[in-house]
Amino acid sequence: MTQAPNRRPQGTPYRRPQRDPVRILAFEALRAVGERDAYANLVLPGLLRAAEEEAKRKGREFDRRDAALATELVYGTLRHQGTYDAVIAACVDRPLSEVDPPVLDVLALGAHQLLATRIPTHAAVSASVELARVVLGDGRARFVNAVLRRISAQDLDGWLAQVAPPFDEDPEDHLAVVHSHPRWIVSALWDALGGGRAGIEDLLTADNERPEVTLVARPGRSTAQEIADSLPAGSTEPGRWSPYAVRLAEGGDPAAVVAVHEGRAGVQDEGSQLVAAALAAAPLEGPDARWLDGCAGPGGKAALLAALAAGRGARLVAAEKQPHRARLVSRSLAGNPGPYQVVVADGTRPSWAAGSFDRVLVDVPCTGLGALRRRPEARWRRRAEDVAGFGPLQRGLLTEALRSVRIGGVVGYATCSPHQAETRAVVDDVLADDRSPSAEWIDARPLLPDVPALGDGPDVQLWPHLHGTDAMYLALLRRTS
Repeated sequence: MTQAPNRRPQGTPYRRPQRDPVRILAFEALRAVGERDAYANLVLPGLLRAAEEEAKRKGREFDRRDAALATELVYGTLRHQGTYDAVIAACVDRPLSEVDPPVLDVLALGAHQLLATRIPTHAAVSASVELARVVLGDGRARFVNAVLRRISAQDLDGWLAQVAPPFDEDPEDHLAVVHSHPRWIVSALWDALGGGRAGIEDLLTADNERPEVTLVARPGRSTAQEIADSLPAGSTEPGRWSPYAVRLAEGGDPAAVVAVHEGRAGVQDEGSQLVAAALAAAPLEGPDARWLDGCAGPGGKAALLAALAAGRGARLVAAEKQPHRARLVSRSLAGNPGPYQVVVADGTRPSWAAGSFDRVLVDVPCTGLGALRRRPEARWRRRAEDVAGFGPLQRGLLTEALRSVRIGGVVGYATCSPHQAETRAVVDDVLADDRSPSAEWIDARPLLPDVPALGDGPDVQLWPHLHGTDAMYLALLRRTS
């Protein structure tokens, strides 16, 4: 897009644009996501720290309200990007592909403020135009001003009625625009979930909600009650399903929790806690001394498994292919009360002997469609063909996990995706493969006590809208020969 010349009425004094640290930070975060494929949850904390330090140097304060607004602008814009793109497209005279990405980022930030926050219309438009003047220049700021004024003519419901096709004509495209998910993801989630319109709408809505911050108390080093007692009354709630979980109130900072700082607790979604706990609780005959986490990075499940193993006198081997992720695993396991070992190893070409372990977990790499609440940008990066790309790796990891466990031992296959091609289809294919060790299903549902709506079994699928967790999948298998 060509930048328009800086024209202003003759004799009008030039006014320098006002720099808004919050909106500049939000813009920089969106640019990092768009230009460098960064993840907001990784880039945003550094930007917030830098903004706070810059404010201190200038004698100002960048307080919690500023950080909260910046966080809302970034995550809200990313979650609803598909909807905002449809609205913006209706307000410009060219395809969005011909609008510069930085301009689109400013427009999306403005659209989010206009359509999804309580910021007054005039403030949302003027703040966005000032941002455009700072980061884009006065010429393109006039374009931003014109587009945002068109957007401000209707509320979100009015725009959705205009830009989304009717549900009866094209249900998947309707849901894709209204709930800001790519159409192929809507189709995949609907297939996995089954049922009618209500369920899929509840799931897509849950994907666009801010997830709770959940802590895990590592057994033998802390308890959920201890963590709750260490924090102000009313700032925590117990986990819904996991005995190790503590939920922080909105705005709670896990870094301020002493047990987290000391490594006796960590940040971990309750679904991940349930997967590790279910593997540890699966019935087992014979020795129970050697456990393996075959895809351990970055270390959350490994830390919980190591603590549970230590309580029984067992030893965990945490294997991770990537050295930098193996270092993260070592950091997570530091201070564990029992013996453990972290190794850099490829789970598809294991260095250990067959039948070495009594329990094995493989939380395999996947599309991550179960964690779209936490990484909303992932929905715009993934493609349908990525699912097939992960398939050989997932099958290879499960096959080697079955070889790594002794006869009678237990394997847990887990993935943070509800896509059927990454869950039940992988397990069925491996069980049907004559080259893979023979195994039988274990019904995982009784090992998640009191958790409702787990399906027909024997595997389990967790859901954001039903369980308040990431959409974790778990299959438990016992090697038979």
